[in-house]
Amino acid sequence: MKVAIFDFDGTIYKYETYTLMMDHIKHHPKYQDKYKSFYYSIVPPYLAYKMRVYPEAKMKLNLTQKYLKLFEGNTAEEVTEYLSEIAEKMSGDFNPLVLERMRQHKDKGDVVMVVSGAYKPLLELCLEDLPVDYIIGTEIPMEGDYVAPETPIDHVQAERKTELILQKLQHKEVDWENSYAYGDSTADLPVLDMVGNPVVVCPDVKLQEIANEKKWTLIC
Repeated sequence: MKVAIFDFDGTIYKYETYTLMMDHIKHHPKYQDKYKSFYYSIVPPYLAYKMRVYPEAKMKLNLTQKYLKLFEGNTAEEVTEYLSEIAEKMSGDFNPLVLERMRQHKDKGDVVMVVSGAYKPLLELCLEDLPVDYIIGTEIPMEGDYVAPETPIDHVQAERKTELILQKLQHKEVDWENSYAYGDSTADLPVLDMVGNPVVVCPDVKLQEIANEKKWTLIC
């Protein structure tokens, strides 16, 4: 069995999910009153990251966890309704070259996976019409029917991606040498290094340098 593993932000979706989610909350009639306090809560870790005294992985975890505070007291149905608005905004900004690659893999019988730090319910909404076999994303913790924003999340990024991929495929015999992975940043290196055919998608400067050195395939 061969797999084709796709990152989401910067790969399938051309931009950063978090940027869109920030803008959406800022102008949302139901949640905009919470925006200011939320914004000031994330400024310190973000500035520390920009000053290179706070790791990127921790910063992303911090922001993803704190965003859930906006949904305190909300049901899964309410959150799905909110995320569906974001998914609709995203749909016109998928990379057509990446989508074509995804369809080609599916036609060849490869197992198609999307692995991302984005919230899994959002990924499911975005990808429902695409040929994806497995979606691995950050779960939104719940207590009964309600969001549990204080429950620590399992943020899917870096090496955690590879752990969850291997866990999902643990009972499968995978031909890793002839499998593919697609990513746009150095954060995707653990997954890109898993396969014999890494493909970089509109990469950041650092990943571009690595891709050039290793002669990896580039699409943009």
